[in-house]
Amino acid sequence: MVKNGKKSEGEKKAVKRILITQPRPESIKSPYFELAAKHSVEMEFMPFIQLEAIPSKDFRKQKIDISGYSAVILTSKNAIDHFFRLCEEMKVTVSPDTKYFCISESVALYLQKFILYRKRKVFFSADGTNKGLFDAINKHKENEKFIYPCSENQQDNEIVGWLKNHQCEFVNPYMYRTISCDIKSRISAHDFDVICFFTPSGVKSLLENFPGFTQNGTFIGAFGSNTSKAIEDAGLNLQIKAPDPQVPSMVAALEKFLTDRKKAK
Repeated sequence: MVKNGKKSEGEKKAVKRILITQPRPESIKSPYFELAAKHSVEMEFMPFIQLEAIPSKDFRKQKIDISGYSAVILTSKNAIDHFFRLCEEMKVTVSPDTKYFCISESVALYLQKFILYRKRKVFFSADGTNKGLFDAINKHKENEKFIYPCSENQQDNEIVGWLKNHQCEFVNPYMYRTISCDIKSRISAHDFDVICFFTPSGVKSLLENFPGFTQNGTFIGAFGSNTSKAIEDAGLNLQIKAPDPQVPSMVAALEKFLTDRKKAK
């Protein structure tokens, strides 16, 4: 193989094994399995990170009164889980008037697990990008106080910068932390033709498990602008990117990638 995935090598390489760095879907009707069958590829799943809850006693050290904020910014289902977990642990009653700003429609719909879903108080990015999220916030940010819960490892990012630049009143507490999984004992760095990442922490885990990693023809996919940036900052080449108006999900991005490669043969 050629180091760093030179184009000539990538064009010749057959895609047979794809690694999704998330848990295996519980439903056999997952679109990932349909994609695998359609394109005759092997789809494997392995989380590169695991989450560790920040206990309420440690959260209190941040001296943040959750009930004092009128809007919540949510960029993942994990953030939703831990936000409501802490509210329950600390016996905080979330006002029914609280507004929720979500990175995507799927994240927004996940709120139904915890609240009575009303469109007048739940907003989401139309295309799953940070820009779409900013557009949603911008329309409703007057007189709102935002709480943006996130991982202890990912507090300084584009969303924080935007909130600062637009003079929004906000806090950015950490409610959970990400820990890299030991994947080097289970796989080789080049067992797969495609590796798809969903968080910057997943990229970090790859590099911690395989220091000095080079692609050697491996195609890399990313979901989300922060994940894409982490891949590029690591000096890796990004070939599959979502969300995008044409490919709103990783499944859609993989479908396009595999279809385009078949057409190019």
